[in-house]
Amino acid sequence: MSDDYSPFALVVDDDVFIRMDAASILEDAGFRTYQAGTAAEAIEILHHAGESIQLLFSDVVMPGGRDGFWLARECSSRWPHIGILLSSGHVRPKPGDLPAGAEFVDKPFSAEIVQHRVSQILPDGAKPEPLKAAVAR
Repeated sequence: MSDDYSPFALVVDDDVFIRMDAASILEDAGFRTYQAGTAAEAIEILHHAGESIQLLFSDVVMPGGRDGFWLARECSSRWPHIGILLSSGHVRPKPGDLPAGAEFVDKPFSAEIVQHRVSQILPDGAKPEPLKAAVAR
């Protein structure tokens, strides 16, 4: 359950069902979510709401000429306070693909794996209470 003090996460995936599943996992962990289907849409959201977003959870392979690795690097350089988690069922990151501090999970992912990785990425002050409780179990 979220409230006005819950942090925001931005979920980016061109597959609407995966995007909705990822958003649901993060909402269960206490985040409010923004959603985007491309890196360009995500950058637009970040320009408007980047200061309130604590987490970027993005697919790697997306349409539109910009992939999740590009998005992660842009996000890291422009909004360094945002934790970054990338995911793919098709590619794995090579050295230099991920910005410092970013994490990667394979698809298909589970709620437990996503919540565990997010807990590793975010500082305690940026973690919503439901995430702290879920990871403590």
